[in-house]
Amino acid sequence: MKIIKLREALKSGDVRKAIADGKIFVYPTDTLYGIGCNIESRESAKKILKAKGRDSDKPFSVIVPSKEWIRKNTKITKENERFVDVLFPGPYTVILKAKEQIPYAVSKEGSIGIRIPKNEFCDLIRSTGVLFITTSVNLSEEEPVYSVKRIPDQIKKIVDYAVDAGKIEGPASRVFDIRTNELKIARW
Repeated sequence: MKIIKLREALKSGDVRKAIADGKIFVYPTDTLYGIGCNIESRESAKKILKAKGRDSDKPFSVIVPSKEWIRKNTKITKENERFVDVLFPGPYTVILKAKEQIPYAVSKEGSIGIRIPKNEFCDLIRSTGVLFITTSVNLSEEEPVYSVKRIPDQIKKIVDYAVDAGKIEGPASRVFDIRTNELKIARW
C-alpha cells in the first residue's frame, strides 16, 4: 500500500491513471474514508468484498461523474431531479432505479446507491469519467476508519494507494430512497 498525501495525489498523473486502471484506493470523502475502485475492475471489486467480509449480495454505492449521468442512467422523476440538484455535491447517497444492470452496484431489485461527495479527491475521481465503487473503510459491521493510520491489516493487504488527508470525523452519508416520489430515509 502506497500512502500519498492529498495535495500530491491531486497533482499526480499516475494517480489519475491508477483510478482509470482499476487500482484499489483508500481515499477521503466529505464524510469519512472510503475504499473503492473503477467499477470495471471486477478483480479489484472482488478483493474489496473479500477483505471487508462483505456479503456479495449487498451492492456498493457508486461515485458517478455527474448529475447528467444520473439523469441518463436512472429512472428519476423531474421532482427528484430537483432534489438531487440541491443535495449534490454533498454528504448524501440517493437510491434510485437503474436503467441497466451495473455489476457490483445494482441490487437484485434494480436499485443503485449514488454518491457525488463534496471533496477534492472525489472530484478528481469524477473527472476521470469512471464509475467508482465506494464503501467505508472498515470490516463489515465494524466502525468506519477516520484516519489512514487505522486501516485494518486485512484491508491494507489489498490497497494500492491510500490518500492521506489527515483525520476525518464526519458521520456516514445520509441515505435517501427516492425511487418513488415518496422520500424515505434509508439504509444502503
